[in-house]
Amino acid sequence: MMIPTKRAAAIFSMSIPLALVIVSAWRELWYASFCYPALAAIFMMADAVSSLPSNRLKAALQVPKRLCVGRPKDAVLTLDAGGFGFPVLICARLELTGEADAPADALGELAGGACSMRLRVAPKRRGRIGVAAVWLKWSGPMGLMETRRRQAVGEGIDVIPDVNGIPSEALRYMSRDAEYGEKTSLLKGVGTEFEDLCDFEPGMDHRLIDWKSSARHRKALCKEYRDERNHHVVLGFDTGRLMLEPANGMPKIDQAIRAGLLLGWSALRNGDFLGGCGFDAAFRNYIKPGRGMRHFTRFQRFTSDLSYRTEETNFTLAIAELNTRLSRRALVVLFTEFADPIQAELLIESLGWMARRHAVIFVTMRDAMLASLQNAPPENFRAIASAVVSGDFLRERRIVLERVSRLGIHCLDVPAGAVPPALLNRYMMIKRRGLL
Repeated sequence: MMIPTKRAAAIFSMSIPLALVIVSAWRELWYASFCYPALAAIFMMADAVSSLPSNRLKAALQVPKRLCVGRPKDAVLTLDAGGFGFPVLICARLELTGEADAPADALGELAGGACSMRLRVAPKRRGRIGVAAVWLKWSGPMGLMETRRRQAVGEGIDVIPDVNGIPSEALRYMSRDAEYGEKTSLLKGVGTEFEDLCDFEPGMDHRLIDWKSSARHRKALCKEYRDERNHHVVLGFDTGRLMLEPANGMPKIDQAIRAGLLLGWSALRNGDFLGGCGFDAAFRNYIKPGRGMRHFTRFQRFTSDLSYRTEETNFTLAIAELNTRLSRRALVVLFTEFADPIQAELLIESLGWMARRHAVIFVTMRDAMLASLQNAPPENFRAIASAVVSGDFLRERRIVLERVSRLGIHCLDVPAGAVPPALLNRYMMIKRRGLL
């Protein structure tokens, strides 16, 4: 499709005042008023003829097969005009369907008859992004006529949870394990499972001395311990309405999945079992605890299937169903959110029943906006009212978290970016203290 450009419209519109001047000054030369628009039309036709023909341009788009949520990637567009002699500036834009940022224009100069451009695709949520078509437009040598072309693509991109850098990030937090590489080691002296007896040496903890064995062998002997393994770690993801709120540019559920994948990789590498579930108004997804690094791929597929829901979360139903599916004591990590103390009453009651059988970590993401509103300078009445309301919300939130922690539950209420290291450190602390 070829249409006039803004330059052509401006040039052609100049014929109107020029015709009025000619008619008013020289009425007998009224026919001369048609010369300017005719000349402009001739130039437009010449520009259209000398422009790159649409059927001569061949376009090939290579899109990535999958993307990680929150991590943009480029699609490569290759253009070939079959040796067209004049340089042409081409603008390209993708036509996308699904949850992605608005596509931006990319410019490329078709010099020598070929060029390559990169078009950014930035997913905002998990799921699938469809690449319906790519739009191309270019102008003639004089910039009077513009050619637009839509080329259908019909490809899709799977958007999965972000797993880039999880092994290196986990090893950075677990520097003790990074020293031993990828092989599993039974590390002595750092766990709670008895391993062996050794001679007491200066500098050792006196609390580790086994007095009965020392009396029997007539020398001081100390107990050695090793890391406990084969524990069950179950991650529960709240997929309800409140977890759709954005945090650092991504929904809270995707931030929780990122932290859960980091913890899951570390747990599997430590020899523990990893399972998970998703819940909102109903108990949606469940994966049985499994072990081994091969299970991490299945767990990643499970997190990809967690949907975005707008229903209110039924904590009583979800936690009761999870309790029935866990046959042995486990470390249960719940990624969730609550709005007010009234909504949290049923949550606290359900967590109390779960804490009697399992070790529980309760993870919420602190809203940085509330803290900024509370600490904002009181410049006007609106700022004062916002500070008061924000302070009430934060106080009620602290009350709920304090009640949850009194049940013996580990509470993590940190900003979204601090959830992965805080969660991994709490998991290692629970393992080190033998709370499982």
